[in-house]
Order: sequence, then C-alpha cells, then structure tokens
Amino acid sequence: MANEEDDPIIQEIDVFLARSLLEKLYLFQYPIRPASMTYDDVTHLSAKIKPKQQKVELEMAIDTLNPNYCRSKGEQIALNVDGTCTDETSTYSSKLMDKQTFCSSQAASNVSRYAAAVYKKGELHLTPLHGILQLRPSFTYLDKADAKHREREAANEGGDSSQDEAEDDVKQITVRFSRPETEQARQRRVQSYEFLQKRQAEEHWVHLQYYGLKDSRSEHERQYLFSQGHGLAENTELIKSPSEYLMMLMPPSVEEENDKPMAPSNVLSMAQLRTLPLADQIKILMKNVKVMPFANLMSLLGSGTDSTAVLRCVQQVALLVQGNWVVKSDVLYPKDTSSPYSGVPAEVLCRGRDFVMWKFTQDRWVVRKEVAAVTKLCPEDVKDFLEHMSVARINKGWEFMLPYDEDFVKKHPDIVQRQQMLWMGIQAKLEKVYNLLKDHSAPKKQEAQSAHPLVVSGEQRVNMAKAKVQQNYEQLEKELQRQKAELKSNDTAPKTDVPSIHIKEEPMGAEEPMDTSAFEGLNNGLVNGLHGAEGSTDPVNGHLPAGCIDRVAQELKAFVSSTFKKQFVLTLSELKRLFNLHLASLPPGHTLFSGISDKMLQDMVLDTGCKQILVPFPPQTAASPDELKVYALWEAGDTYDQHRQVLLEIFSRNYRVRRNVIQSQLSQECGEDLNKQEVDRVLK
Repeated sequence: MANEEDDPIIQEIDVFLARSLLEKLYLFQYPIRPASMTYDDVTHLSAKIKPKQQKVELEMAIDTLNPNYCRSKGEQIALNVDGTCTDETSTYSSKLMDKQTFCSSQAASNVSRYAAAVYKKGELHLTPLHGILQLRPSFTYLDKADAKHREREAANEGGDSSQDEAEDDVKQITVRFSRPETEQARQRRVQSYEFLQKRQAEEHWVHLQYYGLKDSRSEHERQYLFSQGHGLAENTELIKSPSEYLMMLMPPSVEEENDKPMAPSNVLSMAQLRTLPLADQIKILMKNVKVMPFANLMSLLGSGTDSTAVLRCVQQVALLVQGNWVVKSDVLYPKDTSSPYSGVPAEVLCRGRDFVMWKFTQDRWVVRKEVAAVTKLCPEDVKDFLEHMSVARINKGWEFMLPYDEDFVKKHPDIVQRQQMLWMGIQAKLEKVYNLLKDHSAPKKQEAQSAHPLVVSGEQRVNMAKAKVQQNYEQLEKELQRQKAELKSNDTAPKTDVPSIHIKEEPMGAEEPMDTSAFEGLNNGLVNGLHGAEGSTDPVNGHLPAGCIDRVAQELKAFVSSTFKKQFVLTLSELKRLFNLHLASLPPGHTLFSGISDKMLQDMVLDTGCKQILVPFPPQTAASPDELKVYALWEAGDTYDQHRQVLLEIFSRNYRVRRNVIQSQLSQECGEDLNKQEVDRVLK
C-alpha cells in the first residue's frame, strides 16, 4: 500500500481494439540502413510475397550518386553478374549495382501477444499483428555470377572439342526400376527436409504494389489502424475482469502443436524425455544412440535414478557386447517393417544384424565381405548394420565403436553371465539358419573380452621398446663385429658376396605390443625400405665390394629396362612402388637387398635411355614431390619413337592438352597425317 501511495496515477488512457486490418498487418524489421540506401524510395522498389509461408522479397534502390557509394565496386559487381552485354535479362541494366534485394524470415512463431499501437488524442488503438518478418540482404546475384562463369568455361571447353572426342563420351548406363513405396517410406519422404523445400519452392510469388510513406493510398490505409467505432459493443473483449485482462495481456507460453517446427524423428528434448516412464526413456535413448556404456546411460537419466531398475530395463531393449550395451535388432526393425534399401522384411534384417553383433562378441574386428557372404543381404543393409556399432578402418575392416568396458564387467558379473547365456542361444540359432561351420563359429582368442584387454599407452610402448633394445644390444653388437671381421678377411676376394646380418624373428603374441624402435639405430639410413647411407664402410650402411656393386647395378638396370618397356611413362612414386613389389617377390639374400637409394634409382633410370619430363603442374596441386617427378622412355626402338618424343615435348610445355591440339602437332612435326587409331596408340 505504501508503494501505491508513492506512485500515484497521473492519467488514464482509453484503449480500443481495431479490427479492420486483422490478419493483414505485418511488422517488417529492416537491417541498419546504409547511407546510400533509401527505404522510402517509391519509383525504384518492387515487392512480392508467398502468403502461405509468410515470405517476402523487397527490392530496394541504392543511391549511386551518394558520396558514400563506391562506384568502382558497383561496376565490378554488375560486370561479374551480367557480363559485358546488357539485355532485358540483366540484373543491373545501368551497369551499376543500383539495387539490393532483401528476403524475409519469421522472427517469432507465435505473434498472438504482439500488436501495433497508435496513440491519438488521448486514445490508444491496438491492432493485432499477423506476422513479424525480419528482412536480410539476399546475395543471389553472386550465385548468378558463378553460374555465368561456369557457362563461359563450359562453352570454351566445348568449342575446342572435336567430333571424335564427342563420340568417345558414350557411357554405359544402368536402368533401375523403383519398388512400390510403402506407407512408412512415404511418411519419411513427406517429413524429409528435401520434400519440405520442394513444397515451399512450388508456391508461386504474388507481386505487390509498393506505396511510399507520403502516398495518398498509404494515408488511407493508415486510417484502418484506428478503431472505427468507439461504442462498447465493438470493444467487449476489453471489458474483462482483472484476472481475465491479465491473462489476455500475458497468455500462457504454450504453443499449439501445429505451430511447433517439425523436429526430426530421432530428436527428443531432455525435458520431454524426463516426463516418460523409465523403461520408455531407456528405449528411446538406446534406439537413438544404438551403442552406449552403462555409465553414460546413467548420466543421461539424471541423478537419483536407481541403477538396479536401469539394469532391469536396459536388458529388455539391449544386449551386452564387449561390456557396452547395444540396442536389440527388433527395437530398430519392428515387425511388419522392411528395409528402405532392399525391401527385405524385418525378420531377415534382425537375423543379419544379430550376426554382426555376435561377431563383435568374438572379436573387435569384422570384415564387411564376410558378413555379406554369410547373411546374403545387400551391401547397403550390411553397411547400415556396421555403422550402428563400429567404425571403418582402412585396410583393416570395421572396429567396434567403443573400448571394452572392464569396469562394468567387474562390477556386474551376474549380468555378464546372463548375457553370455543369451548369446549362446543366439549363436545356436544363427548356426542353424546360416549353416555356420565349426571353425567359423568357434570363438577366437578374445583380447577385447579378456580380463586384461590390450590397452597400451604410448609411454608404456616406448619403455617396452627401450627394454628390448637393451636386452638385444650386446647380441647385435657381437654379430656386427663378427660380420666386420669376415669382411676384412675377404677383402682379397672382391667377387664374394657379403653375407647379410640375420636377426632372429620371434613370433609376436596377440597381446604383445609391436616393437618399432628395437632397430632404430640400424634403420636411420633406410631409403625405400633399404639401406642408403654413404658415410660408412661396413655393409650394413650401404657400401659393398666392387664386384657386388656391379651385380646390383646389373640387376637394377634389368628391372628398370623391363619396367619402362611395359609402362613407357612413370612417376618416381609409382616406380618406387613397383620396385618394392619386385623386391617382395625376390628370395631372401638377393643382391638387390644390399641397398638401393632414391638417387641410385633415378640415376639408373637416366642411364637406361629414359629422360625426365618437366611437366608444369599447377602450383596448387596436392601431389607429393615424388609424384611430380615424371620419367619417360625416350627411345623404344619401334616406329612410334618420333611420335612419343613429340608428345612428351608437348606435355613438357603444358600438363593438360586437348586431343585436337595433340593430333595437329603430331601431323605437323612428323610430316604425316595420323588417323584416330594411330593417335590412340601413341596416347596409350
């Protein structure tokens, strides 16, 4: 009461509700106006609207005579968008960027509590707003400039291509017939983002006439913001009790379901999730996440949740794999559903996914081809199974997504035993359905499921490697001294082969980390996987007796000659790859194992009649230095030597050349007209 006495009422204002513009009045929120933009310009402005979407596009004029306007930038933008020619399709007919387009977006989904107010002669007139739209600059002219640039490039490339080249562009196509669309697939398609975008694009624009602020039509429309009659009969909505009046001013912030944006099917807010029963919460979480440790599941369910109840519920919708919970197949593929890729019924999909889950209980790695061969499902379905619970690794297969949860296994041995019994039943069913062999279904040595999984940190790996080096150091040193003594005793016989050092190779256990640093001191000079150091006198570091060097050179020359007679043109990277494959096919103790460096390999290429072609590759190329070194056989002794040399000269000037240019150059340099078959033979 004291506060009310200190804040007396100084004036009472009558409030009227205007209905003339009901469901027609929009509020436009413009961005900050640049100095060269005139929002109230009448002659240079157009507008259009999509009523259903409440989407508006306005075209505003830019004052090009304003001192703040950069004329050079405006000319450059107009040139990029329209090019040099101007016609009726041009965006900027004045060859200047003299206008700007603004597109709208809804600022609020529920505008029922907003109104436009006009105060006049002690009266406040309110008109409810139908929408609030925020206008932002549109940059579609940049897309138009990019499209024109691509068209010009395509025209230039297409103009130089020959008719023969066009005939070669014939490609084989595959015709597929779509299956009948199921009701579930149709619902997913209708709710997809692409379908909604297509629906929105189909609505036609309605062009509007814009009237300025001082136009007589605007003055006339502005009168509709005032209530047309001041009688009580027309303003009964404002004659309410205080509580009803407050409810009208501040309605509950509960939007109707049709006003809420359509959320994806796999999105659920945590606030909505907490209102569901515990079993439903766990089912929804597992269905969306698919693979989850028990600790993460407990953290998502919130504090105070009983872990015993969670364990009881999670076993109904998930199975234990490597200490983690994986959602059951029948939860993802309910009855009477089918695969969106192949149309296979849910029962077959559940069997195939159960097989993948069972394989992960045996090992951390699964091969996709093996799963496809056993389940006989299409590659898309198999990939879908694997992506649910694993990650693809190059040249290895698919690895289970999460590490082995040893903590859960130790804390809940009864749950683990119960899950093992379930998996034994699933295994028996899979063996019967897929006719699995004994060796196929026998469990492997489970490094992931063991009590001590293979988890070795980097520091532990280094310490183990150092210990192994220390243990073998004396043995290696004695072996090296013995080899040096034998080398000195055989100095008088240069033709004798130097015996290589043989290091005992012991099989590495499944749980033993790979020792990568035991021979670090010996591998410092390796090039191409072989010794290439030049500062040492012992055979380990690359120096050999003269007779052995001659034999190495002969073998290397034979390999290079035979390779270039087959390939003609090779990069250094590809040549090194072929050389390593050649080494892998040789027996142990071969002379080529004595040490070949990159320099020796390149020198031998040049000695065998090949030349390095300095192809001017673009500077922004992502190729490695070895891929940029190109070598070609200059003379092969056949009738096409001259043609090849002309072709190589052409590529030494440009890394990309058109076919018609090559054909004309060959005809000009060789003095004869080559037909298409001969040009193809030279190019190949």
